[in-house]
Amino acid sequence: MVDLSVNLAGLKLDNPVIPASGTFGFGKEFKDYYDINILGSFSFKGTTKDSRFGNPTPRIAECKNGMLNAVGLQNPGVQHVIEHELPEMKEYFSKPVIANVSGFSVEDYAYTCELLDKQEQVGILEVNISCPNVHGGGMSFGTDPACAAEVTRAVKAVTKKPVFIKLSPNVTDIVAIAKACEEAGADGICLINTLLGMRIDIKKRQPVLANKMGGFSGNAVFPVAVRMVYQVAKTCGIPVMGCGGVSSAKDVIEMMMAGATAVQVGAANLVNPYACKEIIEALPAECEKLGIERISDIIGVVE
Repeated sequence: MVDLSVNLAGLKLDNPVIPASGTFGFGKEFKDYYDINILGSFSFKGTTKDSRFGNPTPRIAECKNGMLNAVGLQNPGVQHVIEHELPEMKEYFSKPVIANVSGFSVEDYAYTCELLDKQEQVGILEVNISCPNVHGGGMSFGTDPACAAEVTRAVKAVTKKPVFIKLSPNVTDIVAIAKACEEAGADGICLINTLLGMRIDIKKRQPVLANKMGGFSGNAVFPVAVRMVYQVAKTCGIPVMGCGGVSSAKDVIEMMMAGATAVQVGAANLVNPYACKEIIEALPAECEKLGIERISDIIGVVE
């Protein structure tokens, strides 16, 4: 029997598979497909201080080996999440969840994280300083080490639970930003978020997305994600959640060998609602083929 459990910054997970924020909602849409309690955890829909309608449509575009999205952090706001979504979630998910938080100022991040930190169901705060398709926030904090550190310090000052900073791949030196977050007190790093991309409708001679540009995700970004996970895990002394193009059990193993303690599954959930279930079910057999008895033993084995 393969032991799939991992310890993520003090949070014991039955397995390392976590649906990524923005691809799993609050779990409600998926609970009717399968018992989502088989998941290690899940990162719920990106939450901001105030409710947001998001960007104008169209805001989704298909690409070869992936997709573009410019949803723009549509969400009901933190107060609604606390008063409605989390109580409902108790009825169908019994494990601690990961609260994904976005903001448009340092104060926004601190305010929202402080409220969610007090919620019993929240096990980890995932601070998204890497969203590429909103204006005046998101990625602007995640492309500069000093700004990333400032957000990290502000959040850590008002929270007690583990704080993971979700970083953008749209930078020249991911390690410098990750190190800045670690030195500012981050308990972990999540990477990568989407790459900035664009599609053009050649008949209309205009961008496919109303926002013009959006976040590119899917199978095509996997090698970039593995590279960045490897670089950060080798440099930082805090755990990494790997994310980006993961769609199979083999991908999970590869990401963990690069240095990830847990692995998030994103766009694959939008293509196949059973993606995470199938990955979890396939993991033991894939581990046995490779002589892996405990999946935690392979974290960062690649030199």
